[in-house]
Amino acid sequence: MSDPHNINPVLARALEKKGYASLTEVQEAVIAPETEGRDLLVSAQTGSGKTVAFGLAITPTILGNQETFGPAVLPQALVVAPTRELAIQVQRELTWLFGEAKGKIASCVGGMDPRAERRALARGAHIVVGTPGRLRDHIERGGLDMSGLRAVVLDEADEMLDFGFREDLEFILDTAPKERRTLMFSATVPRTISNMAKRYQKDAQRISTVSERAQHSDIEYRALSVAPSDKENAIINVLRYYDAESAIVFCKTRQDVNRLSSRFGNRGFSVVSLSGELSQNERTHALQAMRDGRARVCIATDVAARGIDLPGLELVIHADLPTNSDVLKHRSGRTGRAGRKGICALIVPHTMRKRAQRLVQGARLEVEWASAPSLQEIQAKDTERLLSDPLLTQTYDEKALKLAQELLERHGAEQVAAAFLQQRQTDTPSAEELLDAPVHKETRAKREKQQQQREREPFGDSVWFKMTAGRKERAEPSWLLPIICRLGHVTKREVGAIKIGETETRFEIKAKDAGRFIDAVKASGGGEKSIRITQEEGATTEWVPEVTSMERPKPPAKKKDGERSKSKPRKKEKWTRAQKNAAKKQRAKEQSGNKKKARKSDTGSGGMDALIRKPKRKPS
Repeated sequence: MSDPHNINPVLARALEKKGYASLTEVQEAVIAPETEGRDLLVSAQTGSGKTVAFGLAITPTILGNQETFGPAVLPQALVVAPTRELAIQVQRELTWLFGEAKGKIASCVGGMDPRAERRALARGAHIVVGTPGRLRDHIERGGLDMSGLRAVVLDEADEMLDFGFREDLEFILDTAPKERRTLMFSATVPRTISNMAKRYQKDAQRISTVSERAQHSDIEYRALSVAPSDKENAIINVLRYYDAESAIVFCKTRQDVNRLSSRFGNRGFSVVSLSGELSQNERTHALQAMRDGRARVCIATDVAARGIDLPGLELVIHADLPTNSDVLKHRSGRTGRAGRKGICALIVPHTMRKRAQRLVQGARLEVEWASAPSLQEIQAKDTERLLSDPLLTQTYDEKALKLAQELLERHGAEQVAAAFLQQRQTDTPSAEELLDAPVHKETRAKREKQQQQREREPFGDSVWFKMTAGRKERAEPSWLLPIICRLGHVTKREVGAIKIGETETRFEIKAKDAGRFIDAVKASGGGEKSIRITQEEGATTEWVPEVTSMERPKPPAKKKDGERSKSKPRKKEKWTRAQKNAAKKQRAKEQSGNKKKARKSDTGSGGMDALIRKPKRKPS
């Protein structure tokens, strides 16, 4: 140890037996002389040894200078964790840490028999570890006496608030004795944690061992762009490519966990699953299978995997994108722990690329974008692993060598090696052939920038051609360019200016492509209508294009007499106010003149008699 004088000798011996040659940064920080007896607010990297850290931190408070605990009458320390798995893991760590000191550690977690827990509490425990809801239940029922507590530890405090345990935590802290130490350990310290620390801690010392960016420096992040229908196949290929001893795949729902577990198990992967529908016993067995090496892949929902610790986890796969940047960092923090390297792969359907980029930017992570491992890449990796397999250089006993010699004599070296390869391939899950993920669409700004660059670039040397189609035939660049490209086997970038005249059109082709253009035009044929193309300086080439689907637009038919035009009406010109007033006066003047003419015509023929109605003649 770097400074064994700050550690109780019995704990120092326990650490040495466990293989600790030195303490981690957070463990060193919490046992510094200035922290003794004070409340602590600690943020440290996940997997940096926080459990041992708060065990060392509370030792002077609950054990003092003694090397063994006294009789377990009332609990002296309480550790609160967000999940059952984390609470059981903490209990396991503290059991070996305080084993030589004869410390009794009891657990109170949801999913376990509460009657058995009450009996354990009645027998006595020096330290109690539990989840918020179950601890509150025991306190309210009188099973857990808090009067003797000297220290309360909140492990993963930020997660407990995220899970909605605020009321339970406040109840526990309000019930505990006022004269106690309160230690809060959290991966992050948001405002909610700061507010709780101000309320329940006294003169707390803030400890932060690493920067936010350094927390994930041991993790290699890769975002793999895939077709939406290829997500599961891409996960299979990632597992096969890295061939990690232990990996975890995060899914969004229980249904996803069940489906992937079934499919991957059928493909030959050794798989366990974690979801909320499993019993505590099933979850415990699943985690134990991962720790023992009986299973290499754990498929889990985000909530079910909170707080779990899988030592030596090499690979984390996000089958579904996390909901936010904090979840991304928390999931990924399962690997790359305690100085070990890890790999984190995000499976990103190309339709969700922008969302993935926002997540990565929010988390301030450096991510390499790539395609998922292909079948060929996996086969090459398999060959590389086979050639460097330790089994080929391992020393074998005489019995095994004798049997190997007999096999070689009976079947030959090539046959035995081929059988070995065949058996290896049979035992290995096969990889998948993936679809090509569509190229990510460029942004409008990027397209405009590229267009400007192309416009600035000179066209270079060119050869000019003529074709017998002009304005008389209603020729337009939008009609001519596709024909030139299709029949000349060139792209629009190889076609320069197009100048349309009255009866012919001139266009240019890049000089380096002119020969290929002429050869392609000569080889073209079919159709009824022909167009004559002439190189302005050089030979003439005649060709008959296939214009059945791209004929020149026909001129509009002449209107018959009396036929109404179907063309769109011309837009009226906008008049100024002066023009409108002048037109109004003109119309008024015309109307006045028309009235005078009508009066003249009425009085001119019949005079006043024409305006007077004659009475009807009475019958005689």
